[in-house]
Amino acid sequence: MKKTIGSAVILIAVLGASLSGASAAEKAAESTRDVRTIELRFKRLLDLANKHDINGIHAMFWQSPFALLVAKSAVPSEGEWAGFWGNDAIDQKLHDIADSGPVVLKPDLSRLKVVTLSSNIAQSYDPLEITVSYAGQDGTPKPFLMIMTWKKISGDWKVASEIILPVPAKAPKA
Repeated sequence: MKKTIGSAVILIAVLGASLSGASAAEKAAESTRDVRTIELRFKRLLDLANKHDINGIHAMFWQSPFALLVAKSAVPSEGEWAGFWGNDAIDQKLHDIADSGPVVLKPDLSRLKVVTLSSNIAQSYDPLEITVSYAGQDGTPKPFLMIMTWKKISGDWKVASEIILPVPAKAPKA
């Protein structure tokens, strides 16, 4: 009897290990697909931004009062950079920026990184150059970082947050 129970325990352990291995491989494949999908969605978002297609960008965002865009502010009481929460505020900010004149986002796609944090949350990071004349900016291309959180909703990856940060100028060497 002890030998049979011992054999059964070993068999269960072996079966469990083989099943979890298949599950891990499936999860890795799904994660790889998700990363590729987000890379394509990121490129699409930048294409829409360069075309000033606010409606197209709106459709890419998570429709929630918790959706967030961090961008340059034109309102002194908000500080130089501020968070804009919810789709109405995000849409208004994007309209204001687009209406200020040419806006060109030039990503460094060779440095785009996407990390899945769970089956429905991921983050992307990409350095890019932005040319814009909004809120006192002079239309000179400048370096920024774009950090995004993506949320999978009904099988589709949506932008939950987009944080655009200026890269400080390098101090001259003494």
